[in-house]
Amino acid sequence: MLQNMRNASQHWLGKIVLTIVFTLLIAGVAIFGVEEFFRGGSSNTVATVGKTQISAEAVRAAYQNQLQRYQQQLRRNLTPDQARALGLDRQVMSQLVTEASLDQKTRDLGLAVPDAAVLRAIHEEKSFQNAEGKFDPSLFYQTLQRAGLNEALFVREQRAVIARLQLAEAVAADIHVPQAMREAVHRYSTERRAAAYLRLAPSVAGEVPAPTDAELEGYYSANKANYRAPERRSANLLVLSPETLAMPEAVTEEELRKVYDTQKERFGSPERRTIQQIVFPDEAAAEAARKQIESGEKPFEAVAVERGVDPKSLSLGTLTKAELFDPAVADAAFSLQQGALSPPVKGRFGTVLLRVTGIEPETRKPFAEVAPEIRKALADQRARSGIDAAHDAIEDQRASAKPLADIAKERGLPLVAAEAIDAQGKDPGGQPVAGIPDPDTTLPAVFRAEIGGDNEPLRTKTGGYVWFDVTKIDPAHDKPLAEVREQAVAGWKAAEVSHRLAAKARELQERLDKGETLEAVAGSVGLNVQTAEDLARNQSKDDLDADVVNRIFATFVDKPGSAPSGESRVLFKVTSATMPAYVPGSPSDKTIESNFRTALADDVLGEYIAEVQKKAGVSVNQAAFRRAIGGEY
Repeated sequence: MLQNMRNASQHWLGKIVLTIVFTLLIAGVAIFGVEEFFRGGSSNTVATVGKTQISAEAVRAAYQNQLQRYQQQLRRNLTPDQARALGLDRQVMSQLVTEASLDQKTRDLGLAVPDAAVLRAIHEEKSFQNAEGKFDPSLFYQTLQRAGLNEALFVREQRAVIARLQLAEAVAADIHVPQAMREAVHRYSTERRAAAYLRLAPSVAGEVPAPTDAELEGYYSANKANYRAPERRSANLLVLSPETLAMPEAVTEEELRKVYDTQKERFGSPERRTIQQIVFPDEAAAEAARKQIESGEKPFEAVAVERGVDPKSLSLGTLTKAELFDPAVADAAFSLQQGALSPPVKGRFGTVLLRVTGIEPETRKPFAEVAPEIRKALADQRARSGIDAAHDAIEDQRASAKPLADIAKERGLPLVAAEAIDAQGKDPGGQPVAGIPDPDTTLPAVFRAEIGGDNEPLRTKTGGYVWFDVTKIDPAHDKPLAEVREQAVAGWKAAEVSHRLAAKARELQERLDKGETLEAVAGSVGLNVQTAEDLARNQSKDDLDADVVNRIFATFVDKPGSAPSGESRVLFKVTSATMPAYVPGSPSDKTIESNFRTALADDVLGEYIAEVQKKAGVSVNQAAFRRAIGGEY
């Protein structure tokens, strides 16, 4: 097939430049994974867009790759329920329907990518080029083989992807960002404001008496959610990890000595040498130079200068023998005495003369010092190799309905009894419960399970397992007022202070609206006027938080306003608003245009794909979809 494509490339269509397209193509492989990117057909149809079918195999491959990517990012395994909660199934289906929509439209429009164009793209892809920058057929076929693909499937899928990209670029290319829009963004992002303000502290609200029973009851009834007891659960957790299986005492002295003797580099630093080198075109030139140096006719540095080497660049560095790329050079350099000159050495990159100017001897920690470290490492290694067997044995015991406590006692494994924990793993006193492994994974699983349920073991980040049984469930409930009376009183007082400060701010703001100065208003309540300059949207400044700053930007210049700020309230007056002049075509304007062109292109393409799907019709077989991603729900 490739030979046929090479012949086709002689036609003028073969001159089409697809470098950018193929770059996006390879990026698709990197983002979505090889198996997902190169999907084959299947007779088991999950969804149809127009006449374009989406196979169960395609869905399964896409879902598994998406799941793997999320697990790598989160650095933990996801259960099917967690994956669905994240919306992975919906993401995959949406992506596949989008691709099928573009495939359907390219066929409707009669778009086709010629063999010559695909060939040109393959030849220009650096992943398939050798060190000289030329297309390497063997590298190409090796890549396909590693991906489990054949040439015909590769070419067919690339042709489809390139057609999709061409259609998408035709729809969303050359989007114009109106100048009015760019100017509005410029004004929004560059405007700066200044304001004078007063901070009304809680003390301004005066003494707040304790609430009456009626007031407290009314407040409690309106804010019960703030005093609701969360659901709490008790559970037993059996932890199997390499650490719990490790038996350091079983490691013999002989085994420790063997590791110490065969892995010297782990317990010290190897010998390092500072090496100088001069490269010659042949052995004869190197030998002649060596004689001149040894006879004292010319120093080593002078010979280097004659060879065009700066004396400052003579040194290869201070290196271990393993760090030297050329074995011949390494053997010769590490056989020399300090200050000695080597005979000509035939290296990989030419004949060289070597000189060692410094030697750092090998260092090694005493055996007694590193023996505990070796013992632990060997024990952990054995534990990891035996963890799957232990898992299977525990599963067999679980199948026979053996309690976790009995299994833990029999096998000497830790059993964590988590009593009355909430979904964050905290006890009724608000303190984290110690010993819960991988809480980000374990706690959600515990709070999804039921008492007496058959729960699958959870895989931990360290390669172990956690089995759990829920022993008690205390549902979330409203705490009675008598139980939370103290907290409710504090809440009522805080709300009353906030209400009084808001009323006081309105009173002072009315005085400002009538023409009084901020200084006069401040003096009447015993406060000092503060100022803030160079305020920017969505950014805090000095003691003004972002919410107050945004409120200042929502107020007209020379007008007052107020906003809550923690336990206080800020009364302000906007004193100025400035912004740099908008200059069309300036670097900042071009940046705005570039950013919004991308956003607009995404919107246009999204609307186009939605319209294609509407006209073509999309149908999804939900049962087949659930089977494809592995499970009913």
